[in-house]
Order: sequence, then structure tokens, then C-alpha cells
Amino acid sequence: MTFIKNFVADESGASAAEYALILAIVGAAIATATVALGGEILESINRAETSLDKANKDATAGVAAD
Repeated sequence: MTFIKNFVADESGASAAEYALILAIVGAAIATATVALGGEILESINRAETSLDKANKDATAGVAAD
């Protein structure tokens, strides 16, 4: 009977389970944010590339015109 009382009162495993649950929640949040922001980041990079291409063409055209 003492073994069962000690087993029920032992909370050392509960702490590990709580940390594992917190880690899983944080991991899921990071994964969700990555998926949600992935498209926005790709779109921003594409806009920057387009702007640089346009600036480069404008600069090249200006040099050729001189």
C-alpha cells in the first residue's frame, strides 16, 4: 500500500510531461508561423528582385543614352 501512495504522490514525471507539452506547443507555433510567413517572405523577395531588375535596366538605358 505504501508503494501505491508513493507512486501517486510522486510528481517528478509530471514536470517532464509539462515541459514536453510546452515544447510541443512552442514547436507547433514556430511551424505555423513559418508556413504563414513563407509566402509573404517569398513575395517580398520577388518584389525586391523586380525592383532591382528595373533599376538596373533604367541605369543601363541612361548610360547608353549618354
